[in-house]
Amino acid sequence: MFCEKAIELIRELQRMGDGQLPAFNEDGIRQVLEEMKALYQQNQSDVNEAKTEGRNELIPTIKFRHCCLFRNQRCIAAYLYDRLLRIRALRWEYGSVLPTAIRFHMCAEELEWFNQYKKSLATYMRSLGGEEGLDITQDVKPPKSLYIEVRCLKDHGEFEIDDGTIILLKKNSQHFLPRWKCEQLIRQGVLEHVVS
Repeated sequence: MFCEKAIELIRELQRMGDGQLPAFNEDGIRQVLEEMKALYQQNQSDVNEAKTEGRNELIPTIKFRHCCLFRNQRCIAAYLYDRLLRIRALRWEYGSVLPTAIRFHMCAEELEWFNQYKKSLATYMRSLGGEEGLDITQDVKPPKSLYIEVRCLKDHGEFEIDDGTIILLKKNSQHFLPRWKCEQLIRQGVLEHVVS
């Protein structure tokens, strides 16, 4: 049936929750593009036949195939755009370095787009707040307090805070740290916020 492969691409994204990135379905995209090529070629031959032989009964079929071509095109565009939105959100969630499991689900072009987005965001952040710049990815949610209690989920090593104090982050150790210094480590899964 027409457009089924394209709709399956959209359903695949709907099945995954927000914040999750399914593996890039290169095979599904290829099948949709092949279907579009076949529809276009059938339309071309029918249009030529309708023009030369005056067969007006082919016009509804031509219009139907043309609508299918547009639907496939819109589905592929929606699939790719939704993936880019998810990848952009992952930059804000995980920072500039994505986990390997997520990078594995991205195609080469998406990795290239992610790197360009990362560079553009870094350039913008350097342009804010004077010489040092301003990291706008730090406080994703407005903080209730400047310091939070955190528990270390895995051995991370030494961690230096602004006043020069060096803290050893060992598994299961708990610390009272400035929120803005440890928020990135919380997103990376090194620390977890202990809610009292």
